[in-house]
Amino acid sequence: MRIAFLMAPEGVEQIELTDPWQSVIDSGHEPVLVSTKPGQIQAFHHLDKADVFPVQEVVSETSAGSFDGLVLPGGVANPDALRMDGQAVSFVRDFFEQGRPVAAICHAPWTLVEADVVRGRTLTSWPSLRTDIRNAGGTWVDEQVQVCEAAPSTLVTSRKPDDLKVFCEAFLEEFAKRR
Repeated sequence: MRIAFLMAPEGVEQIELTDPWQSVIDSGHEPVLVSTKPGQIQAFHHLDKADVFPVQEVVSETSAGSFDGLVLPGGVANPDALRMDGQAVSFVRDFFEQGRPVAAICHAPWTLVEADVVRGRTLTSWPSLRTDIRNAGGTWVDEQVQVCEAAPSTLVTSRKPDDLKVFCEAFLEEFAKRR
């Protein structure tokens, strides 16, 4: 499987990128770092700068159709920047419209809210997003991982870095079902 990891140029929570990325590699699949600008992205450990990672594809030059699934890592600034970028929002929405699976952790559902794809779905996130999710027509639950198949596209969500192990297991299992 070829799996897109969509991130803004700055603000992703590093462990929410690196743990799922490594899980994809360990499962024999290909992770691809997609961003809104070429070059590299700056990851963070909470509010402190961490490592940088090279951008492999730019969202304006790729499409959901070239991937088997999408992973949206969190971090507070990352999804906030993504939801302000129309091409990133369209890229995310296209996965849902094409019935391709999506996984999002922590604050990443903010981008899903902006893409208007949470209506009628059950998901989890960092607790501060629960009102945004509810206002966008979704049902918020406080669970380690939530798999929602309420529409053609499966959505896997988790709350925080402590949930990464079950998040990675769940999204890899769900993505494999869609091959």
